[in-house]
Amino acid sequence: MFIDKKAIAKEYKRSVTYRILYILAKQFHEFFETVGQMGMNFPAFLKYALTLQMRFSNFMNQCCRFAVDSLPITLTIVGMTVIIIAIQITPQMVKQGGQNYVGMMLTIVIVRELANIMAGFAIISMVGSSMAAEVATMRVSEQIDAMQVLKVNPIKYLYVPRVIAGIVMMPIVVIVATLFGIICGGVASWLMSDVSWLNYINSAWHGVTVRDINIFMLKAAAFGAAITYISCSCGYFASGGAKGVGQATTKAVVWSFVTIAIIDTIFAMAFFL
Repeated sequence: MFIDKKAIAKEYKRSVTYRILYILAKQFHEFFETVGQMGMNFPAFLKYALTLQMRFSNFMNQCCRFAVDSLPITLTIVGMTVIIIAIQITPQMVKQGGQNYVGMMLTIVIVRELANIMAGFAIISMVGSSMAAEVATMRVSEQIDAMQVLKVNPIKYLYVPRVIAGIVMMPIVVIVATLFGIICGGVASWLMSDVSWLNYINSAWHGVTVRDINIFMLKAAAFGAAITYISCSCGYFASGGAKGVGQATTKAVVWSFVTIAIIDTIFAMAFFL
């Protein structure tokens, strides 16, 4: 009996199983490719970053871009998320006699998780994607090659000021977002269930420890470093013209989201397990 292997292979490629396996294999390949690209430039980046070899003007421009430009959308996302949580949870806590613990509950949620995660998503959407597109455009338009010809190190010029700005400014952005979120939670609790401001502030004050604040700041700095470094790396290795710029931007956004989720899981297991 004759078996047409080509026909079987062609039919298999049309199946749902093949498509699922192909997508998974492609994602794994893209993940390891991205990790490899980031690792290629990391020793050089670390050398320049630890010695702060960068132009101060470039660093300040990136700080302004990282914090000031992204702050409105960050505050909006964090504030609305806290209001949504407060609207749903506060009435139930009041019914159970827990009105004196509303501030504590919301503050712990904001400080430990919500502010960092929501701010990270906002920063990725605005700053990370913009950085990746900018660096990718410089790559496909051969500006980075021109830097190397002029003996300007692209790692020192492109990576260092952006990543250090992310490490420095991300905690500041998250602090502002946290304070704004706590205020929004208090307003929502007062409007929904008439929880007094005195009870709310007193409960919030006793709900957060110095350890929580230290972890909160460290996590924010880690998020800032990861977002900026991944965005720069994805843009730096872009190719293929305008299509390559779009692919690099998409890759930077996707893997930044995945990375901050992984980092958040590591912090939770390390400090709260």
